[in-house]
Amino acid sequence: MTKVFKIGGNVIEDSAMLEAFCRDFASVHGPKVLVHGGGVMASALQEALGQKPVKIEGRRVTDSDTLKAVTMTYSGWCNKTLVSTLQKYGCNALGLSGCDADVIRAGKRAPRVLSDGVTVVDYGYVGDVSARSVDAAMLESFLDLGLTPVLCAINHDGRGQLLNTNADTVAASVAAALKAELICCFELDGVLADRNDPSSVIPAVSTADFEKMKSDGSIADGMIPKIENCLYALRCGAAGASIKNALRTADDSGTMIML
Repeated sequence: MTKVFKIGGNVIEDSAMLEAFCRDFASVHGPKVLVHGGGVMASALQEALGQKPVKIEGRRVTDSDTLKAVTMTYSGWCNKTLVSTLQKYGCNALGLSGCDADVIRAGKRAPRVLSDGVTVVDYGYVGDVSARSVDAAMLESFLDLGLTPVLCAINHDGRGQLLNTNADTVAASVAAALKAELICCFELDGVLADRNDPSSVIPAVSTADFEKMKSDGSIADGMIPKIENCLYALRCGAAGASIKNALRTADDSGTMIML
């Protein structure tokens, strides 16, 4: 079974964690895909270029200058750092953005009403993707050649426009399109029952559990989209979904997400 792993920029930025993750990821048997973010580094580059990163409800507003910065970060430094490190450990990785081989097309996000029900925001050059956005046959052809696709969050609309997309959504969409197992990796060991106790990992979270945890406030804001994307992947055909520590990819730890 194909496995789709997702890591964030915090893993890439930490050289020791990056080395450990790439070593373990390279040892995972069978076809696999890696999707990555890099938001922290993108913000740092923006600031170095004299830009002010703007996020609204957790999403980056992407004007033309911001698009250049995130493209340089995601499809440049982050992607090639991952690919070169994976090659070091014997994993024949192939770095891609969505426009490469037309593997993922995105639709430009329309202006949205925020959670206050009143404010309308145009996020700029931001794209949305779904399982239908992914050329599964093309990705499978790379896998059949023994290559490991490494996908960043820069995609395109098919008409020459690059778009900044959410890496978690990209990973969920790719897992669904490939009928693969989705494994979301970050700094903790899984979904925690107590945010202040890193050992309080919940073995499994269902849709009903998730709704209850949201209503009682027992999960942090950053965990909500992770679980939502796992549930989306499962509803759209992914073979499984879990959230775990980026340093424990080879074992059965973490939190399984279920419908």
